[in-house]
Amino acid sequence: MTRRNSGDYAVVWPRSAKVVEVKPLAKRLDTMDGKKVAFLWDDLFRGDEIWPILKQELSARYPGLTFVDHDAFGSTHGDEERRVLAELPDKIRSMKIDAVVSGMGC
Repeated sequence: MTRRNSGDYAVVWPRSAKVVEVKPLAKRLDTMDGKKVAFLWDDLFRGDEIWPILKQELSARYPGLTFVDHDAFGSTHGDEERRVLAELPDKIRSMKIDAVVSGMGC
């Protein structure tokens, strides 16, 4: 039995409706000298390998940087994600963090 294609196809747009308004980016740091940088991670793809390399390279380029490791915050993915993200702004302020590097696996 041969079926003929009608030429009609159901199409679904792969993106959802936008529900968050675009906001301006945060002001960039004038310098990295003496700044404190936090690492966030979702405990997925290779962060345990990447963070030490990134620390080494950033320290070589910007002496005086200090770092707060991802384990100070918890995983930004999984069953604790909502709590971790909800607590994040207060932790960043209380730790006097100047910049954040967020890593996530895809």
